[in-house]
Amino acid sequence: MASQATATDKASKKARFEQVFTDRLVQELVEHVRVDHEMPEEATKWYERSLLYNTVGGKANRGMSVVDTVEILKGEKLSEEEYFEASTLGWCVELLQADFLVADDMMDYSITRRDNPCWYRVEGVGNIAINDAFMLEAAIYFLLKKHFRSRAYYIDLVELFLESASQTMSGQLLDLLTAPEDSVDLNRFSMQKYDRIVVYKTAYYSFYLPVALAMRMSGITNEQAYKVALDILIEMGHYFQIQDDYLDCFGTPEQIGKIGCDIVDNKCSWCVNTALLHATPDQRKILDENYGVKDSAKEKRVKELYVQEPISLPQRFEKFETESYQKLSSMIDQVDEQGTGMKKEVFHAFLAKVYKRSK
Repeated sequence: MASQATATDKASKKARFEQVFTDRLVQELVEHVRVDHEMPEEATKWYERSLLYNTVGGKANRGMSVVDTVEILKGEKLSEEEYFEASTLGWCVELLQADFLVADDMMDYSITRRDNPCWYRVEGVGNIAINDAFMLEAAIYFLLKKHFRSRAYYIDLVELFLESASQTMSGQLLDLLTAPEDSVDLNRFSMQKYDRIVVYKTAYYSFYLPVALAMRMSGITNEQAYKVALDILIEMGHYFQIQDDYLDCFGTPEQIGKIGCDIVDNKCSWCVNTALLHATPDQRKILDENYGVKDSAKEKRVKELYVQEPISLPQRFEKFETESYQKLSSMIDQVDEQGTGMKKEVFHAFLAKVYKRSK
């Protein structure tokens, strides 16, 4: 009964968060395009459809983390106005995520996203999705200006999003150059490159950005607090991405909401980099012959190889997950709350969400 109640509370919490977007923010954005940009009904309807299709429907963990963090830092339930403002910042994070996913799916020729066809694969969309991705990002700065321009921390919010976008684009560039789909060469891969891709492409915007936004909204100005948060959350983002890579290979589409395609897409993932570090010469030959090929039989061959000794990915991942949890717990325990306005509970809440996740 307790787990059922928890699931119900979580669903209710998510529904309230989504209502802020669907009932108010989408209308503000559509009205902005209709009035300020003088767009006809055809364009405004398209924009509204893009906003809803690409931004709603995911787990919304990044966005909801802004609300959760503000509430933890305040130490009490948020007022309606505070909840709306925190949710607006959360939806700005979700808009950034939507922008990245629309573009990333096109670059990877992905098929599904959140159990639906990727936006560019929807009938009639195609390359218009490129412009839609730009508009998703532009929506962030409209909402920030509309709701936070009068705040002392407004420029801090803008800079956080600009820096997050810049970091993620750099990470994506390194990812694309390291693992082009049309030129498979496993000699390009290395764990050092992988770690750099993870930090820039995922960890900064997925983990540090939501917390830093909440800290700004909560009035935290101590720069050391931001440095501590960055160190912990980048480490947590690294752990999260390795989980993601492992689930892409060993999870089911029902679990992860998409068809795992890292192997056939020649991705520089934790799985293949770990395999390269431990493979025998014969196993390396099999990897070279089968990795990065759009062939289900070859993909299956790689997955079979991953579980064989001495590669043994399931055992290595289990060990990594345990060690990561211990390391992160230790880092969190060392957080000095005195005088910074920061609370350890923020990081414990994040860690609880990702530890041993299965989707």
